[in-house]
Order: sequence, then C-alpha cells, then structure tokens
Amino acid sequence: MRIGLLTEGGYPYLSGDARLWCDRLVRGLGQHEFEVYALSRTERQETEGWVPLPSQVGRVITAPLWTAEDDGVSYGRRARRRFAECYGELATALCTGRPGDPAAAPGEAPAAEADRFGSALYGLAELARDEGGLVGALRSEAAVRALERACRAPGALRAAREARVPDLLAVAAHLERALRPLSLDWYEDDALGSVDLCHATSGGPAALPGLLARHFHGVPLLVTEYGVRLRTHYLATTDAPTAVRSLLAAFHGRLAAETYERAAAITPGNAHARRWQERCGADRTRIRTVYPGMNASRFAEVGESTECAEPDTLVWVGRVEPAKDLVSLLHAFAEIRKEEPKTRLRIVGAPAGPEGTAYLGHCKALAAQLFPDEAEGLHSVGDNPVSFEEIGGPELPTLADAYAAGAVTVLSSVVEGFPISLVEAMFCGRATVSTDVGAVVEVIGGTGLVVPPRNPRALGEACLALLRDPERRERLGAAARARALELFTVEQNTTAFHGIYLEIVSHTPVRRVVLDDTGEPLPFAAPAEAHVPGRWTGPATRVVARGGPAWAAGGPGRAEGAPVRAGSATPATEGAR
Repeated sequence: MRIGLLTEGGYPYLSGDARLWCDRLVRGLGQHEFEVYALSRTERQETEGWVPLPSQVGRVITAPLWTAEDDGVSYGRRARRRFAECYGELATALCTGRPGDPAAAPGEAPAAEADRFGSALYGLAELARDEGGLVGALRSEAAVRALERACRAPGALRAAREARVPDLLAVAAHLERALRPLSLDWYEDDALGSVDLCHATSGGPAALPGLLARHFHGVPLLVTEYGVRLRTHYLATTDAPTAVRSLLAAFHGRLAAETYERAAAITPGNAHARRWQERCGADRTRIRTVYPGMNASRFAEVGESTECAEPDTLVWVGRVEPAKDLVSLLHAFAEIRKEEPKTRLRIVGAPAGPEGTAYLGHCKALAAQLFPDEAEGLHSVGDNPVSFEEIGGPELPTLADAYAAGAVTVLSSVVEGFPISLVEAMFCGRATVSTDVGAVVEVIGGTGLVVPPRNPRALGEACLALLRDPERRERLGAAARARALELFTVEQNTTAFHGIYLEIVSHTPVRRVVLDDTGEPLPFAAPAEAHVPGRWTGPATRVVARGGPAWAAGGPGRAEGAPVRAGSATPATEGAR
C-alpha cells in the first residue's frame, strides 16, 4: 500500500512536533511504501536537516510555511472575478455565526455555513490549480476588500463588524499563510493523486493537502491528532484584538469541521483530544482512539529493577515553562518538609525558550527563599533540599536515571495534552502524583494519585501519603508499568494503524485504471486484493490515475532511483510553485 504521510513542522526534520512518533510509525510498517509531504515552519528547521530515512520511504517533497515568494501569476478578468467570489464566500462563512447565537463556537455552525466554507475552499484550490498559484491574489488589496465587505454585511457577528483596518490586514495576512498549501503542486496524478491513502499527522495546514487530494482524486484521508490544532490556536492568540481572535477562531474552527467531515477516519491520541474533535462536529462512528507509541525498552532496566529508589525523594521531569506550574510544586514541597524534614525534591529538565529560562530563574529564586541551605552540623556545608538538574550530567546520564532517582514522580501542570513524562514514569514502575489536566486521568487509569491543579495543599498531602507508605508505592508502580506496557508501546501503535489503513482502503472504491501494453484499459483488472500489501498485477500491465491518458507510461508517483535522503537536491526540494 502506498501512504502519503502529510506532516507540518515535524518529520522528517530533526526537530519539530511528532517527529519521533512518525519515525517509529514508518519504521514499524515496513510492509507499506511511504511518500512524505512535509511542511516546514522555520528556516532553521530546514537547515538542520532530516532524520535518517528507512528504505520504505519512496520520496520526500517539502514546502515552507514560513515563507512564500510571490508566484508572479497575473490573473485575467475572469480569474479575478472567480477569486473575488470564492474569497468573499470564505470570508462570509467566517463572519456569520449561528442565527440568534452570536457567541456560538465555530464547530456549531449550521450546515449552510459549513457548505459555504467548503465550497469556497475548494473553489480557491481549483483556481490555484488552473492559474498556477494563489499567493499573489491572497496578498492583494482585493482580498482585504472582500474581507471588509463580509465584516460589514448584514448578519455579520458583532466582533466582525467591529474590525478595523489593522485588524483586517492582520486577518488577511494570517489567511494567506494558512492557505499557502493550496498553491502547491502536490495534487497531480504523479504525486498525491497516486497514493492509496493520505495520512495527516495533525489537523490544520497538514490536513489541507489531504483534503485537496480527496477533492481532486478521491484519495481517502486519515487524520491523527495528539494535540488538537484548534485548541493550540485558542491558547496562542490570547493577546490579539477581539475582532482578530474571533475571525481566526472561526477560520480554524471551520477548517477543523471540514477536515473531520471529509476524513474517512479520525484517530485522536486520547479522550481529551476526542472531546475537542466531537465538539467540532466529528462523527463518533469514525473516531478511534490510538495512543501514541513510545519506546519502552530504554526504561526496562529501571522498571524491572528490584532496587529501591531514594525513599525520601520526589522527582519532577519535563520542560521548564509556566504551564508546568513549578511554583505550586515548590509551595507544596514546603508543606511536605514540615511533616517530613528529610524529604528532597529533584527538578529535572531544561527551560523551553526565553520564557522558560526566565521562569526557571524565578523558580530557583523562590526555592532559595523557601528553603535556605541546611547543614547537619556547625562545621559542615549547607545544602538546599531542592535541586535543579538536566539530563546528561554525571548524576543523571539518561532519562531513565532521572526517574530512578526518586520514589515518587510528580506532575504539577495546569495545562497538559498527552503527558509523556507520566507515561515514562509508568514504564519505570514509579508511583505518581499528578494534577487533573488534559489526558492525565485517562493515562493513569487508577494507578496513581490525581489532585486538582493549582492546589499546593492537595498536591503535598498526596505526596506525603505515598512517601509514608512504601508498600502502596510499590503496588501502584507495578500496576502503572503493566498499564503502560499494555497501552502505550510502539508495537500497539503500529499494529493499530496497520489495521486502520487496511480497513480504510478496503472500503474505498478502486480509483485507477489498469492499462495493457497497447495503452487500452483492462476492465475488472484491479481486484480488491490490489490494495493488500504485495504485487498482484502482472508485469504487462500499468496503473494510471483514473482519467489519465492512454499513452501514460509507468506507475505514477514513484521517484526515480533510490529514496531521497537529507542533503539531496532531488525531489526533496520540490514545493510551492
């Protein structure tokens, strides 16, 4: 089976989201052939290069989201009229809410508005395909004027009516960036039109090429989300003016609803993501939760060890940033020290960006204030019971060593998606105390203690309960490890996706015409077994996309020669027109 893997800001680049998950998926499904269509977010990401690619990756085609040169396309009068109509319809769909409920969420839009958005989106895609690009038109004054007319039209939401010129310019610029995938040359018979299935590894821009492949060629779309892009947008635009937030929320909400409507299957990584998808209109019958697969082998030695960790030590592991709420953890630890003076806290992790660096400095200052250095006697050096460390040092050379350093692992976040550090602690057989955010309760499943977020007293009492009861710690740690090995390994993840791939393709009509040596079609020459891994057609036949010319030679969509590697100047550099 040929899979078109659609990524944004991740695989196959060395850095980015879902990089490890995608690499494990591709390597674990060696019986399938993958073609990677990657959207990059930054110039630095592209210069860092790619991860080593396995042999089942046939080719990689990339395009940047962070920049787009003007395509230089000059529209004629008819094309300009088509653009004004389609963009105006798109803008109208963003400015109109549910009748009588201006505060309705984007996912609650009536069917007419959803149809209007979809028709406008595919109309713009067809225009880009016919004219050779859409970048210049999306940046034009005509786009801003169309957006302004939609905001001023009767029935527009109050937030849209209040938009001023700077707001309109900001929204138009954002839409131009978000719609850049419409101008790519990925939707021909020898590209996404030739794959059996498109697998988008996130919503948003990564799913757009899959929507267009479905629209132009009928290719089924599978959407996987471990972090819902719509939720990410809501969290990232809190500082924007009200009108800008409203219009952009409407766009991302409409795009999410369109993606879920057209997808053959949707695979959230947890129930938290699933609830967001259902809120945006996803059909429950097409949703199947598939937990992310993680490498459990590197934690096996710690998880299977019978040696007891430091019985009076708490460990926190993760990226240092405000969302992790280390301030509450430090205040909780202050209460713990009043009851158990010998307890220590090890905070292990690197800061995430400038904001994380500033937050780390604030936490260190707070720790120094709450816990002055202590010494055992008059002639010994004082020591602080709270330590800030990073992986790779002499005391904690590996991630597994960090979890092995304490008897209880703590998670104190106020915002969390899928708690990876919690699963790692479970692989290590550690008892855990966590805040009730994101998918924490779903992951823990009764094998750890859960407390409300921003509640240092509850967090401290839960930690004390486990510190004082070693038998309970051991029992919970063993149950946590068993649960993690059952649900969160790479093997269960790849097995689930292999079954979903076969299920989707088995319900998809054959989209290709098999030709003989003379170029004539062979009726009934593509049986259902053609979608099963393996070669079922003879050497004297050729497969082309439905509607292709009779003289087409060879199977479409296969790159010449060996698979593309990082640093190559071959199809890996293909992208926007």
